[in-house]
Amino acid sequence: MARARFLVLVGSALILLALPHQVWSYLQPPVNLGFTSFVDGIPPAGPGWYFTQYIQYYTSDDLKDPPVPNAKVDAWVGLTQLIYQSDTQILLGGKWGLDVIVPEAYMDSSPIPDNGAGLGDVLVGPYLQWDPVMGAHGPIFVHRVELQTIFPTGKYDVNKALNPGSNVYAFDPYWAATWFIGPRLTASCRLHYLWSSENSDNDIQAGQAFHANFAASYEVVPKMLRVGVNGYWLKQLTDTKLAGVRIPDDEQVVGIGPGALMSFSQHTHLFINAYLETAAEYRPQGQRFNIRLVHHFK
Repeated sequence: MARARFLVLVGSALILLALPHQVWSYLQPPVNLGFTSFVDGIPPAGPGWYFTQYIQYYTSDDLKDPPVPNAKVDAWVGLTQLIYQSDTQILLGGKWGLDVIVPEAYMDSSPIPDNGAGLGDVLVGPYLQWDPVMGAHGPIFVHRVELQTIFPTGKYDVNKALNPGSNVYAFDPYWAATWFIGPRLTASCRLHYLWSSENSDNDIQAGQAFHANFAASYEVVPKMLRVGVNGYWLKQLTDTKLAGVRIPDDEQVVGIGPGALMSFSQHTHLFINAYLETAAEYRPQGQRFNIRLVHHFK
């Protein structure tokens, strides 16, 4: 059995070496790592239409497992999001809503020059939003469940190291919640479970994974400014498969850093977040910087 496992691993490694573009990009599809943070369990202004624009810059010169000397990856990612939150209860008191996200990306790498730019994979998520659980001095807890699906609509070339699209279908449902710990202190989390289909161009199916965003904030200026700490964690739970052969190189990464939430009114909000990554395995380890503008149409 030990010899058989060794032969499988050697064979898998040879197949991976025959696909050099995979050395330059992790196999999990792009997901929400640090895009969302403070007071994540509730829309800021109730029912209606929301427009959100995200801009995130990611940079890494530390490619893990195997390490690549002098490697560098840079990515600019934009997410354009439209949300409709109804005021109609349909299940267990939850009010239905719909979330649509269109990504845009520009990526570059060295020492092997390669870049990818274009539209990414569209995300569509029907969801249920519950009203806050109220206490004597205001809200105590609020949460949401979304059935998020990623469609392979983005630009993809199997011969490129970096692609805006992933060429797979993915199901990435999540539960988001916010606890109002005190008059000014909140804690939030968003917990995802990710499943991806096989990439038909290279016979690779990424393993299932758990990823989460978490944040705590303190209201420094009432109704205007929150500051706090934000982070994320991704952990692959099952092995990736290459042509049906399991590859026991499971990805993981942790990011943590400071953030702020500025509210210009009840209807317009700006999030600023920074993350320093650590504990990465089988993926780049770097830094992320995120800006997110949210506007509610009255």
